[in-house]
Amino acid sequence: MSEKQNIRLKSPEELKALVYEMKEPSFRASQIHDWLWKKGATSFSDMSNLSKAFIARLSESYFIPSTTVDNSQISTDGTIKSTVKLNDGLIVESVLIPQGKRMTACISSQVGCSLSCTFCATGQMKQMRNLQADEIYDQVKALNDQAIESYGHHLSNIVFMGMGEPLLNYREVMKSIELITSKSGMAMSPRRITLSTAGIAKMIRKLGEEKVKFNLALSLHAANDEKRNKIMSINESNTLSVLSEALVYFQKQTGNRITFEYIVLKDFNDELTDAKELAEFCKAVACKINLIEYNPVEGLPYQNARKDRIDQFADFLMARNLVVNIRRSRGKDIDAACGQLATKQL
Repeated sequence: MSEKQNIRLKSPEELKALVYEMKEPSFRASQIHDWLWKKGATSFSDMSNLSKAFIARLSESYFIPSTTVDNSQISTDGTIKSTVKLNDGLIVESVLIPQGKRMTACISSQVGCSLSCTFCATGQMKQMRNLQADEIYDQVKALNDQAIESYGHHLSNIVFMGMGEPLLNYREVMKSIELITSKSGMAMSPRRITLSTAGIAKMIRKLGEEKVKFNLALSLHAANDEKRNKIMSINESNTLSVLSEALVYFQKQTGNRITFEYIVLKDFNDELTDAKELAEFCKAVACKINLIEYNPVEGLPYQNARKDRIDQFADFLMARNLVVNIRRSRGKDIDAACGQLATKQL
């Protein structure tokens, strides 16, 4: 007997072919798709508008994987970190960040990470595998349910800033965004989605070629190659000049403004000379800059820069007509803040 297949990996066109082969009316494909994505069916028996005979035949060849919120912690600032268990028992973490009516879901794209950025807890983990599109979608749906239950609002924004490098899981991330934004999925505007990358130049170009409508953020953290090499080994094969060219191409193709993320580390990248290098790098594209507080990770040597240093850094950039936001930490007390996501796998 052949192994059962994950039916959620089938596209709408493939579902149409499936029901045709099973000699069912064509509208059954849209019914199944609706149950899988809009209604969140966890078993074929949930699909009450299908016949029992058809459900039995589907169950013989296909399964619906279970992605469940295993545990949740609530921060003193209202941030909720969830441990999400995948069908094979592996675990990722997702974070809901409430700010008034703004509800942001921080989503993971890989179990662990292969990039080994020296300041990041996730980077200290082994990369186990890429997430599939349906697993990414399930994180978003789970956090949307949390937002409604806890705060009375639907998700307003999604950021791919959790565990993993999204551009090293390109196909599944793109499929998940297609599902999230489609009318048959969550119908969320792509303008409310931000994909954050450590900087894979050829994949940034690919995003440009596909003229994506969602937002792009680059985790920069240093604007000279020597410093960036020390904390982000990916920079050795994707230097700042190469990244700059890719970002220019991306912006030309999409018209989208770039966000630069810059964690301000004490005595490493917090001098005005660092700010000057950052301002120079940012000239190439229309952008905004998020200066991010560093969140301590046990066993790593980095500390957050002093508040006055961060303020001076921001003032220097703003004096050069750059758009700057200082991002204060959310969920630090439950290890849910930027760079703190890490799990012990089963």
